[in-house]
Amino acid sequence: MDLRSLPAVHRLASTLELPSGLATSVARSAVDEARETIEGGGQADAAAIANRAAATLRRSRPTSVINATGVLLHTNLGRAPLHPEAADAARDVALGYGNVELDLDTGARGGRAKYLGRLLTELTGAEAALVVNNNAGALLLVLLTLAGDGSVPVSRGELIEIGGSYRLPELMAAGGTRLVEVGTTNRTRIGDYAGAIDESTRMLLKVHPSNYRVEGFSEDAPLSDLGVLASEHDLPLIHDVGSGLLDESTPWLGGPTPSWLHSEPAVRQSLDHADLVTFSGDKMLGGPQAGVIVGNADLVARLKAHPAARALRIPGPTIASMTATLELYLDDRATEIPFWRMATAGDAELSERANQLAESTGGSVETSASSVGGGSVPGSEIPGPVVVLPDAERRWLALLDGDRPILARRSEGRLVVDPRTIDPGDDGFVAERLAQT
Repeated sequence: MDLRSLPAVHRLASTLELPSGLATSVARSAVDEARETIEGGGQADAAAIANRAAATLRRSRPTSVINATGVLLHTNLGRAPLHPEAADAARDVALGYGNVELDLDTGARGGRAKYLGRLLTELTGAEAALVVNNNAGALLLVLLTLAGDGSVPVSRGELIEIGGSYRLPELMAAGGTRLVEVGTTNRTRIGDYAGAIDESTRMLLKVHPSNYRVEGFSEDAPLSDLGVLASEHDLPLIHDVGSGLLDESTPWLGGPTPSWLHSEPAVRQSLDHADLVTFSGDKMLGGPQAGVIVGNADLVARLKAHPAARALRIPGPTIASMTATLELYLDDRATEIPFWRMATAGDAELSERANQLAESTGGSVETSASSVGGGSVPGSEIPGPVVVLPDAERRWLALLDGDRPILARRSEGRLVVDPRTIDPGDDGFVAERLAQT
């Protein structure tokens, strides 16, 4: 093989299924790599190199994935799927102009997301609300505004790490706030907080450990006691509940609260004791990625006035999507939100779907459990039927291939397909793909 066998960059680029500018870059890199190999006395196929690189890039392009894992809020898959009306609302605003900061009554500049704030206060009973880009951003804004370079006591049992990079101590350090660790990993009492308060203390912070549990010989200070302590020292109390359960009584479900929710803190009840509550929009709330702050009007006004609030604000499409999601709660239609629809799906419906999948694929139906996921309700499970097939590794990889990837879960060498997290309209496609593997 000699250098004359190398293809022209523009011709090679024209064969790649990539945007032209990116295709040219990939082709050039492939030709350069092949040239270097040939000059070193080796063999190289520039076209093969380019096609492999192009295939890898195409696989990393955002695409829809069918979730067959049984994890309702799968972080790797974007957490909560949106209700169609929420997605349509975002699309409508994104395709044109909107009244993001326009008062349609006066034609003058208006407050950003004013209507969204009203929906949140109506749902939570809070005096005021603010929505930013995500819950980490919400807590960072609170720290920057209320704590600054002062100190904040936090229980050692609540120094959370979520996802691949979010660590509470590091977030506090990034905001310039001094973390004061109180209590122990498994036991923190109200006296531990009281003993840590001094002239540098700016607020009290309680964080729900939403992706783990400390069980056994454990104790934590009740939020009500922290509220009293904060009031005695004229300090604001902030509660980061994380997953966005609006009300522990789940009135939108029209029945008793599911047992798997009993240990989950809710926004409305937290506001009975905390001055501000922060939570995610894309977890149990069922909306787009966002961080929500609700509570005392004076404190929320201070947050809005901080320069960082502009850096953390959400765009028009997110405002529209969140608005549509919250309106579903207020219209008694929250069970239509995909998270709640999946979480409350009946056994009869799921069993029928599982049996149909099993008949189409040669699998068997077993009783297993789905999980909430997304750093919410750790350890809790929602029982239900699943379809089980052998040869997990081969099937699992095969399902990830194709125009519509399917992500299932593997357990003890078997492939587990959970209908709870599959849209019923996709059952036929999933059955066909399973049969092909």
